[in-house]
Parts: sequence; structure tokens; C-alpha cells
Amino acid sequence: MAKPPPAEPRLILLNKPFDVLTQFQDAQGRATLKDFVDIPGVYPAGRLDRDSEGLLLLTNDGRLQARIADPRHKLAKAYWVQVEGTPSEAQLQQLRSGVTLNDGPTLPAEARCLDEPALWARHPPVRFRKSVPTAWLELVIREGRNRQVRRMTAAVGLPTLRLVRVAIGPWQVDGLQPGEWREVPVSSLR
Repeated sequence: MAKPPPAEPRLILLNKPFDVLTQFQDAQGRATLKDFVDIPGVYPAGRLDRDSEGLLLLTNDGRLQARIADPRHKLAKAYWVQVEGTPSEAQLQQLRSGVTLNDGPTLPAEARCLDEPALWARHPPVRFRKSVPTAWLELVIREGRNRQVRRMTAAVGLPTLRLVRVAIGPWQVDGLQPGEWREVPVSSLR
């Protein structure tokens, strides 16, 4: 019996909402990707924590998944990060130089202050305290350790309040509301 031809590679850009797991099943009944994407055979290329939002790529192609997710390829991932406190130039420079975490030093990151970005409202909203200022940073990293951005900002004294991934390599979350997705051509990373 002849094998069926391989499925055409697909690449899906999803704006993962806050409080959604980056998997398709959960024994505890929490929100998962299946609540938003009904395409058989696709799986996430990388992860995005339940308490983080923004761009998640899904594919049905194992080689493409590895190219996107494997840290050896150093694909840039851009995040907009709301932090507690007012970043100093010294704190930004620490992020740019690389931060030592409990699992070793990070690669240098691109880090800059942002004006408050025009983002969708988060549900539930971020806890607000009048006595503690907040600021927005853009951080671009080229590795993907567990909770890396949150651990980096905490290590320099700027705890993360909200974390939104806005880009992975050439792909951006622009134009997608939380829970929305679109398919894009695969050819751009092959």
C-alpha cells in the first residue's frame, strides 16, 4: 500500500490570549489552543506561558517547527513588557549585556523603553497600584528559556506585570485580536 503524500506545510499565526495554555488538551478543563484553532494536525512551534499573551506560531511541519523553536537558530522574539518601576539606563544596560539567571547567563538582549503601546485590554486587567509606577519595555531575545523574559526583568529589579510577544522572526501579531489567527505562506523560512 502506498503512503499518502505528505500534507502541505501550514503556518498559523495566533494571538494567544492571557490565561490560555499552549497545548490542545487539559485534564483540568482550562482554556487551551483547541478553544481558538480548529485545524487538525497543527501544533505549537515553541511555547508561551499561560500568563503571557501574543504571537504563537502553529504548524503541521516538523522541520519548520524545529527551525522556529530551536534556540540554535537564534530566531529573534520581540516582547512588549509592562514592568513595575521606572527603568534606569543601568538596568537597560544589564539586559543588553545579558543577565545571570539560576540556569546561567542569558545572551545579550535588545532593550529599550517604550511609550505605552496601543494594545487590547487584558482580562482580567493588570493589578494597578497608585504608589508604584509602571513602564513599558521592548525586549528582543534570541533564546527561549522557561519564563526567560520575566526572570530577566526580575533579575534587574523590574518585575513583569504584563508580557506580550509581538514578533517571532519575520512574523508579527499586528492586526490580530486575542484569539484570532491567520494563515501565512510557509516559504519565508524554508
